[in-house]
Amino acid sequence: MKPRTLTSALRIASAGFPVVLLTGPRQVGKTTLLQMCAQEEAAAAGDAVRRAYVTLDDLDARELARRDPALFLQTWPAPVLIDEVQYAPQLFSAIKLHVDRHRRPGDFWLTGSQKFHLMKGISESLAGRVAILDLLGLSQAEAAGRGAEAQPFVPTTTWLEGARRRAAPVSLQQLYQRIWLGGFPALNEQGPPARELFFRSYVQTYLQRDVPELLRVSDLLAFNRFLAATAARTGQLLNIASIARDVDIDHKTATAWLSLLEASGLVYLLHPFHTNLSKRLVKAPKLYFLDTGLAAWLSRWPDAASLEAGSLSGAMLETWAVTEVIKSWWHSGREAFVHFYRDVDQQEVDLLIEQGDTLYPVEIKKTASPSQHARRHFRVLEKLGRPIGPGAVLCLVPRDVPLSADVTAIPMSYL
Repeated sequence: MKPRTLTSALRIASAGFPVVLLTGPRQVGKTTLLQMCAQEEAAAAGDAVRRAYVTLDDLDARELARRDPALFLQTWPAPVLIDEVQYAPQLFSAIKLHVDRHRRPGDFWLTGSQKFHLMKGISESLAGRVAILDLLGLSQAEAAGRGAEAQPFVPTTTWLEGARRRAAPVSLQQLYQRIWLGGFPALNEQGPPARELFFRSYVQTYLQRDVPELLRVSDLLAFNRFLAATAARTGQLLNIASIARDVDIDHKTATAWLSLLEASGLVYLLHPFHTNLSKRLVKAPKLYFLDTGLAAWLSRWPDAASLEAGSLSGAMLETWAVTEVIKSWWHSGREAFVHFYRDVDQQEVDLLIEQGDTLYPVEIKKTASPSQHARRHFRVLEKLGRPIGPGAVLCLVPRDVPLSADVTAIPMSYL
């Protein structure tokens, strides 16, 4: 298994909280990561304590968890790893009773594939007792074997110095191969020949298991068309009406289905930055698929070369860069306070990273010759009345290049 950046945050969380919840889409490596950490845990304890494992994909275990949570916890006593816990929210109250009685850190490791549907049970039963971590597919750093060294992206001198030491050059063709393949660990291990079968099976399993479980979707063929229509709009402002029209469903249904994609960790809505002083910003979020390989498969790009030359080339590159930034924060166990800026005059900044009171502006460009006037482009942010930190243009330069005193062109390979 390639080192995952989240391993360190997971160990810290388990040492400080009785419950750790790891959320993320299916097949991104949640169970593998926790089982690896459980093996390390057992080795450190001299095998004196081995963590039990149970998955609620097992229908018998799921039924017991729903019908008799107390007996379930006797059958699989702490310390225990419970997979796909969203299928039995009845467990949360029983876990709370156990935690309040024993108060041992790390007793329960939970995974879940539908974050929004987990949060209600967590907030009602386990508030203050649970550390919640998010895992996505392999980041570029993790795929390259340097996940343990990765840091949250913010275009400061310190981050640049570390990234410069660790990064390896990436050609345009190699970059689009990564974008086209995506970040699912199993697919990265098997390689491009397995891509068609992997994604076809992934979507089919998602349609058969998760969609009926979470939402009453009577027409799975229409939902499949909805997936494709959404993927074709990655990196764009969200227009629910347009998607609904293309799929031939009503606005309410499209909104509910989009919420399901969010709950499953397949899409991310990047919201515009706003303050009380600025009322001229557009309010629609931007839509991003959290795995570019899945988005490219759903939108029917047969190979990396056609994707790079096609109509979605820039949008897919932006999607990949934004998700890499999000992964850098989530996989470090930290919240990603990211936004974009666009006003009614169509002045836009692709990404704003908010850290403390400071905003760090980022542009994403498919170019190896970024403009020397990027600083002028970022001046539109001065009206927000917030400190503006060093800016970045993520692009295809071979190494970082200062464009001005406070804006740097940063290679995509640094992410």
